[in-house]
Amino acid sequence: MDLTATLVVIIILLALTFDYVNGFHDAANSIATVVATRVLTPGRAVVWAASFNFIAAFGFGTAVAKTIGKGMIHPDMVNQHVILGGLMGAIAWDLITWYFGIPSSSSHALVGAYAGAAMARAAIERGITNVGSALLPGRGWMLTMAGIVFSPLFGMLLAILLMFLVTWLLRRVQPRLLDHYSRRFQLFSAAIFSFAHGTNDAQKTMGIIASALFTAGYIKEFYIPTWVILAAHFAIGLGTLTGGWRIVKTMGTRLTKLKPLGGFCAETAAAIAILTQAFFGGIVSTTHTITGAIVGVGTVHRVRAVRWGLATNIVWAWVLTIPASAAIAAVSYWLVRILVPG
Repeated sequence: MDLTATLVVIIILLALTFDYVNGFHDAANSIATVVATRVLTPGRAVVWAASFNFIAAFGFGTAVAKTIGKGMIHPDMVNQHVILGGLMGAIAWDLITWYFGIPSSSSHALVGAYAGAAMARAAIERGITNVGSALLPGRGWMLTMAGIVFSPLFGMLLAILLMFLVTWLLRRVQPRLLDHYSRRFQLFSAAIFSFAHGTNDAQKTMGIIASALFTAGYIKEFYIPTWVILAAHFAIGLGTLTGGWRIVKTMGTRLTKLKPLGGFCAETAAAIAILTQAFFGGIVSTTHTITGAIVGVGTVHRVRAVRWGLATNIVWAWVLTIPASAAIAAVSYWLVRILVPG
């Protein structure tokens, strides 16, 4: 096996490792509300979520994968070293935030890391004043940056509207029956949210793997092979099965107190927001979106029901994710360039 083939195999394995880490890091997004409301036990919840993470492979296209694969980094700046450095930076940031129980965005970690590695190459080969030439201006970055701001707001507003609508529609239902039906509703909402999570998050890795295959000449034009789609969804589903209990506690119990009806509204609102943006190829954060939706549900009860100090800390993690992962990836690229010839 020549060096190029070896690097491509390493990249594919590392990309699927990122998907696995993404799965257990973001398992909290999929299961926190359904566990916090005691609709499902943690064990059953992760199986439920992982199943729909994988089912998403058969349902929603590859627009997000194409955005990250060919819509954000200048093709001249993409090589195997850049892709390796980007993956290493994203995995490192995910593990750091997982360890401390911080629900940061795996999506934005990968975007930031990929950009950081490309900019590091541009700085070395073109000079520090030309680092911006590594990035492609236009739709990809506009969708991503807009998603950082609007996806949690979109999730929050949808959750508030759903809470008011559902509460009004069910206002005459007895509390015991309301709780019973809310638990059934939440099984559906947990499934659709896990489907949305798989749709959005697995596609990022597909784009990275397709970039590696295209750069190495194994595919003649940029597209997402079927085996890449299945492998990415399998990896993220497997990661979800291992859980992410530190972040589950933050998302499901510490941010606000949830009941089954609130969990249903939060998950449904977040799923609608994610799938809408994924349809147009936007790289949104499932973490940002579900957090915004949970906050929205909390504010319907009363504004003080939300632990705003914790929410502020989470926002700071969001702000830091892209620059922090970019910095780690830049160092990773420099190390890879030294250690791996070619």
